[in-house]
Amino acid sequence: MYDKTMTFSVNDEKEIEMKKTLMLVYDALTKKGYNPVNQIVGYILSEDPTYITTYNNARSLIRHIDRDELLQALVKSYLND
Repeated sequence: MYDKTMTFSVNDEKEIEMKKTLMLVYDALTKKGYNPVNQIVGYILSEDPTYITTYNNARSLIRHIDRDELLQALVKSYLND
C-alpha cells in the first residue's frame, strides 16, 4: 500500500515567486530588527505565523507559501550551491 516512493515537484515559476516573497519577508524582518533567518526557520518548523512580523504585510505573504514546497526549494538551492 505504501511501498512506492512519493515524488514531489515544484515548477520554476513557483520557485521564483516563493523567492520573491521570501525576500520581502526577509527584508521586513530585518527592518524591524529581527534575525530573519531564525524567524523564518521558526515559522517553517512550527507554522506559527507569530514568528513573522506584520510589517509590510510579511505575515500574510509568507502564509501563501506552501511549507513543503518552500522546504523543497531550499534544499534544492542548498545542494546546487
